[in-house]
Order: sequence, then structure tokens, then C-alpha cells
Amino acid sequence: MELRNICVVVTARPSYSRVKTLLSAIKEHENLELQLVVAGSALLDRYGSIVNFIEKDGFEITERVFMVLEGENPTSMAKTTGLGVMELANVFYKLKPDAVVTIADRFETIATSIAASYQNIPLIHIQGGEVTGNIDEKVRHANTKLADLHFVSTEDALQRVINMGEDPEKVFNTGCPSIDIAAMINQEALNFNPIEKYGGVGEAIDWKKGYLVVMQHPVTTEYESAREDVLSTLEAIHELGIPTFWFWPNVDAGSDGTSNGIRTFRELSKPKNIHFFKNMESDDFLKLLTHSKCLIGNSSAGIRECSFLGVPVVNIGTRQHRRQRGSNVVDVPYHKEKIKEAIQERISKGRLPSEAIYGDGLSGKRIAKIIANTPLTFCKTIRY
Repeated sequence: MELRNICVVVTARPSYSRVKTLLSAIKEHENLELQLVVAGSALLDRYGSIVNFIEKDGFEITERVFMVLEGENPTSMAKTTGLGVMELANVFYKLKPDAVVTIADRFETIATSIAASYQNIPLIHIQGGEVTGNIDEKVRHANTKLADLHFVSTEDALQRVINMGEDPEKVFNTGCPSIDIAAMINQEALNFNPIEKYGGVGEAIDWKKGYLVVMQHPVTTEYESAREDVLSTLEAIHELGIPTFWFWPNVDAGSDGTSNGIRTFRELSKPKNIHFFKNMESDDFLKLLTHSKCLIGNSSAGIRECSFLGVPVVNIGTRQHRRQRGSNVVDVPYHKEKIKEAIQERISKGRLPSEAIYGDGLSGKRIAKIIANTPLTFCKTIRY
């Protein structure tokens, strides 16, 4: 069997945890050669650069692509995507991979798909077929239509991809590689001090008797209300007084409003129960989640990893609208009192049973094996 060069493009900090075990599986497979491209906000410290984490995990970065334009609005997102197409096209021309892997639904991922497809390079898409409540769903489905090989996380997603006209023989329900990490650390103790290890800003909260975790990103189709939305959550968390670890938003349109809201609230209200972080290693982050009382915000981690970990989740707003979820999730609008009530209700439930909706912990090796043994062809038959 010939050696295949597989180029994986990571464009944002959450994407790394989505493929970390797959990167290891590709690296270890005798018939696969890993080409790792890190691009977009994954390279920028203000959004939590993951370069140090990647290198610490033993992966060599093949190429780095700087492509993010300032603005944090829909226009800058569109221009960043266009710049990404140009830069990634050059990278793929240089590396000449046998296949390119794009991940999920962030706006930068469509640049990967276009740059590969237009050069007749087979495209592999991970996490296709899921639905959400914003522009990400359009990007995800566009990636699906450009892709030649599909690795989905649920049976629901598998059927949706097939219904979109994709060849059933090229669609595999492998589960999500992020669940592999959750499975490995599920019973592990929180063996580090988050503040001592990662610094961050804010009060040195007393977290050892219980804490919350907040991850709230702007919604690209509602970016003008990002500042007001995050203030509702900040006020709720502040009034509850429970020690809280709060993570910085991603680079989507509206992140400037979210960031501004956090900074203003931090300066004016000086909350003594909140400590803020930019980023954290994926293993440490999942350990932090596992031992938390509740995850609050609108991160997909609440829908995916937390369902497996049994962590209670208060999901705010429309960002995860229609996404398949477990019994650990309760949905609320951006309303301070309703957020507080939901948090208290979720906390009272304690840790919940694990639900393997998005995988069983073996996805990375499963995907690598299929890539090594499946014909990689660009031209495909579209089914109608």
C-alpha cells in the first residue's frame, strides 16, 4: 500500500481538540504521513494561540498561515476567508497532499475546502451533517458538498449527509475525536491549579469547593447584540457569587463586542468570583469541565463533550439551536434571572449519566484506518 500524505488544517483553538487523537493516529499509521497546517486565529495570542500546545504534544507544524483580518464583523470574516483561500492554495500547491482534512463549521474552514477542491485534491470533512442556529450551519453544509469523504459524529448527521446527495459508501459514522480525549480523562482528578498553571486575569478565586465554567461566543448572525448578550451572563454569574472560570470568546463577528463587554464589566464591577482565561490545553480543559458544577454559555463543548462527561449545561441563546443534545442541557434566552434560575436548577441535579451521542472514545484511530484503506478520489458521483 502506497504512503499517503494527509494534510490536516487547524484554523482555531477548538478545532485542535476535535482532531488531536486523529493527528496521533495518522502519525502512528504506517501508511500515512501527517502534514499539519495551523492557520487563522489558532496562531493569534489574543484568541488563545495553540501552537505551544501542539508542539508540546509532539506534533511538527508543517506550515503556518496568517490570514485573520481585524474587525470582528461579517466583512472581516468574508475577507479573512478570501485571504485564506489564496494562502492555503499556495500551501497545498507546495505540499501536494494526497488528501486535505477540514474540520466542522467555522467560517475559515470553507477556505480550506475551496483551496483543496479547486486544485482537484480529495477533501475529507469531519463533523458534517449537524445543524446549528447561525452561519456555521451554512458553512458546514457547504463543506459537505465540496468534500469527497465524510466522517460524521452521529447517526442523525450520517442520514442528513446522505440526504444531501452524498454517496453512502463515502459517509462514515465514526464519532467525534474530541470524545476520545473526554473518554481518556473521564475519571481523572483535577491534578493542577488552573490559575497557577495558566495565569489569566481577575481574582484568585477559591475554586476548590466547587466552581462554574463559562464559554460564551458571539453569534455571527446576531453580532450587533454581542456586548449586551454577554453582559446578561456576566451579571447573572456575578450575582450568584459562585467561583467561576471564564474563557475568552473566539474570533467570530461580534467577538469585539463580547470582549469589550467583559473588559468593561471587569473594570466597573470588579467581580471577586470570576477568573478569566484565554486558552487551556484540551486535556486540562476537559478535566476542568469534568469537575465543574456546570458549564454556562453557548459552546459546542456543552453539547458534545459534556453530554459524554455528564456535566450539567446551561446553553444560552441560539448558537446551538437544533443541534442534537443530551439530557444534561437546558436552554435559556439572554435574560439574567432566567440564566440564574437555570444554573441553580442544573447544579441541584449534580453530575448526570454519560450519554455517548457523539462518540465512544475510539474515533481518531477509526478515521485514520478508513483514510488509509479507502480510495481517495476527487471526482465523485452526485446522487439526486
